[in-house]
Amino acid sequence: MIQRIQTIYLAVAALLCLACLCLPIASFTDGQGEVMGTLFNLWVHIPSPIGSTITTDASAPVLAQEAAGTHVFTPWALFGLLVITTTGLIFDIFLFRQRLVQSRLALLCGILLIGWNIVYGIFLYILKGQLEADFQLTPWAAFPAIAAILSYLAFRAILKDEMLVRSLDRLR
Repeated sequence: MIQRIQTIYLAVAALLCLACLCLPIASFTDGQGEVMGTLFNLWVHIPSPIGSTITTDASAPVLAQEAAGTHVFTPWALFGLLVITTTGLIFDIFLFRQRLVQSRLALLCGILLIGWNIVYGIFLYILKGQLEADFQLTPWAAFPAIAAILSYLAFRAILKDEMLVRSLDRLR
């Protein structure tokens, strides 16, 4: 019974989380509109054609600094939460025979995605203060929020299936 609606919800949520891992989720601009930095989830920074240098300051959240003067930020907390959640959502698809475990894992993934959004807001607030810049959200920053909603919808669909199975057991 892997072709149920909650499988589609979980698969789309996992794909959204995976896409958010690879795409920039915010950019910081100064007063004139020039980009000062970019916020990524992914640990690995792909250098631009100009080239990049790794910073040696361990206390700074900057992973790489582009030659044009822009910074690339990759907070480990955002990366970790999204990797754990994506793995959980993919694993949750194959728990269709254990509906109660599947529903709890879907709910846990939804809570972790809400936590990702909270940590994301905290990082934006901190980096905005450090850089003294404005930030612009990218559309991909909404993917974890959409995935949290899909995870909740999967949770409800799994519980609905469980109630249906229990009602059929009572009829026997």
